[in-house]
Amino acid sequence: MVDIFHEEDGDISFLEGKTIAIIGYGNQGRAQALNLRDSGLEVIIGNLNDKYRRIAMNDDFPVYSIKEATEISDIIFLLIPDEVMNDVFEREIRAYIQPNSVLVFASGYNIGFKQLKPPEDLDIILIAPRMIGVGVREKFLKNEGFFSYIAVKQDPSGQAKQTLLALAKAIGTLKKGAIMISFKQEAELDLFNEQAFGPAFGRVLLSSIYTLIEAGYPAEVVLIEMYMSGEMAYTYQKMADIGLIKQLDFHSQTSQYGAMSRGIRFRNLPYKQKMNEILEEIQEGEFAKEWKKKITKLKFKMIKYFATKQKINKLERQVRKNLKLKLYDIYEENPPTKEELSELKEISVELDEFKRYYE
Repeated sequence: MVDIFHEEDGDISFLEGKTIAIIGYGNQGRAQALNLRDSGLEVIIGNLNDKYRRIAMNDDFPVYSIKEATEISDIIFLLIPDEVMNDVFEREIRAYIQPNSVLVFASGYNIGFKQLKPPEDLDIILIAPRMIGVGVREKFLKNEGFFSYIAVKQDPSGQAKQTLLALAKAIGTLKKGAIMISFKQEAELDLFNEQAFGPAFGRVLLSSIYTLIEAGYPAEVVLIEMYMSGEMAYTYQKMADIGLIKQLDFHSQTSQYGAMSRGIRFRNLPYKQKMNEILEEIQEGEFAKEWKKKITKLKFKMIKYFATKQKINKLERQVRKNLKLKLYDIYEENPPTKEELSELKEISVELDEFKRYYE
């Protein structure tokens, strides 16, 4: 049985007199900092001199450099992107950590896949909300809570679990429930959702859209039917509220019969085999090794560039224009430079495959 913790398991008074540094004031950093402060704890911010630093100052937090915040804190939340965390840690944190400090991670990636190796004399804990930063804040303000995965990796003080549960309560997750797993399990679950379920769902969605459009249905009604109406988001919420099967009762009997009787036709699709392959790559650390390579960052840039050229992007843009909906350009076209193309020659065959995939 997995260990699940709730409000009665955390004692915020255990953190009295402790200074908590939030390193990185992005989406999760801001939400968790505000929640901790509203729970009566002393919170400071360590951040680069950028727009997030200014936001933290506008939120009336004491703001320091990352080095300074590390030096004067007892508990350090590392809420910066996984891909830069180790470099920042080695350059601005490791040498300045005070004895008996606690390091808190919101992702198990760097510890789970041994990308970052912290000092052995520190408590190392994980609080990984299963919610985006805005949701972490909104759920706290509504007194609803949100699920999190939690873990203890190192416990030289003998008090890591007590600290973990106190912080979890202060952030607001114990109102819903915090589940104890390992750092590596958290990272594997997160990566699997992103690399297996997400892409599989995306391909099914695109196949549905193109099937209907090719059959002569107007693009506007197809996109509304598939996702623009928000009905699918509502259905997902009901799955979370009452259950995957129970939510069927919110649909007509015609809908229920059609879904269940035709669903069996998709039972032999090879998704499970592909998902097992992806999960094994994640568990073996192959993805972590790949993502660490310099050339992978260039490959990522190319893939994003190919994605901006997808047919669905052009189709959706025209539909949103016809429906008088707001247009968003969150993916700017960013073609590779000649120098980058030269570096990418060694993986040109792989890139051609990505290009065909996104056409």
